[in-house]
Amino acid sequence: MQPIPDLSDPMIFLLAVFGVSVVVFFRYVLIAGGFYFFFYRIARQHFTRRKISFRLRQPGQSWREVKWSALTSFAFGLAGALMLLAWQKGYTRIYTEPDAYGYAWLPVSLLIAMLLHETYYYWLHRWMHRPGVFRIIHKVHHDSLVTSPWTSFSFHPLESVLQAVVVPALTFALPFHYAVLVVLLTAMTISATINHLDIEIYPKGTSRHWLGRWLIGATHHSLHHLEFRTNYGLYFTFWDKWMGTESNKYETLIEEKTGG
Repeated sequence: MQPIPDLSDPMIFLLAVFGVSVVVFFRYVLIAGGFYFFFYRIARQHFTRRKISFRLRQPGQSWREVKWSALTSFAFGLAGALMLLAWQKGYTRIYTEPDAYGYAWLPVSLLIAMLLHETYYYWLHRWMHRPGVFRIIHKVHHDSLVTSPWTSFSFHPLESVLQAVVVPALTFALPFHYAVLVVLLTAMTISATINHLDIEIYPKGTSRHWLGRWLIGATHHSLHHLEFRTNYGLYFTFWDKWMGTESNKYETLIEEKTGG
């Protein structure tokens, strides 16, 4: 890994915030845009030709979501720059040599991070659905009643900050190779995009598969945007299953959506 300039210099730090924000926003546009053009638009055209009902989004909704997503990218950029500064000062446990903790630790650390992230997000998400909190923080995201890939980063700035802090915080407690962090953040974006497709791309029998039943997809999260009080997870369904917050419509609906 090439050394980076001293981020304790205010000007260099601001440039780092801008640079990381641009990278985050570009990653969002690349992944969300890819899913939008290859799944969402094609599926919509297919359903229209076959005269199958397709849930309609609000006029101008995509542009509104992209604007909020730009602010979200800035929040993640600021958190990323602060994480890099903390790493330079020796406060984090980020390391650069892949064999420093053994190669087996690379996938293990990724799985642990995703499980901890899932736990944080589930309980944060439930808290954000408290009426007073919802109106201030989470309503922006739920203004998108019918979701698409562009919805995946559409958050109020306060929610963006709450979501941005968790991964940097984990680096203070767990050893992370920097490549694992890149994979984790990319997986987060891909997962959020798939969850907001509103079109199921997982195959038939997913909800009965030994692994698929624990993964969240478009059907699972679309029910959250419809019902508001169910399906709070990010990557995995286990907290929803354990806490009884998984929608009782999920099993039937995913079978219908994947049946063809």
